[in-house]
Amino acid sequence: MRLTINGKEETIEKNSVTVAQLLTEMNVEMPDMVSVELNGDFLERENYDGIEVQENDRVEFLYFMGGGSLIG
Repeated sequence: MRLTINGKEETIEKNSVTVAQLLTEMNVEMPDMVSVELNGDFLERENYDGIEVQENDRVEFLYFMGGGSLIG
């Protein structure tokens, strides 16, 4: 199956894969800290196991990091 993941075309050797499985398949570090956007829609983490990606889907793995300012 062909997907676009983070702007790069990827081929997955499975015909059926959930978002949760895709996170594992793509060796995503700290999957608990990743938000997933599928075809422009953000997904709820609790639904990752039940949502299957389809041929030609666009998937973005997004890491949100906190930051701050230094006052010195």
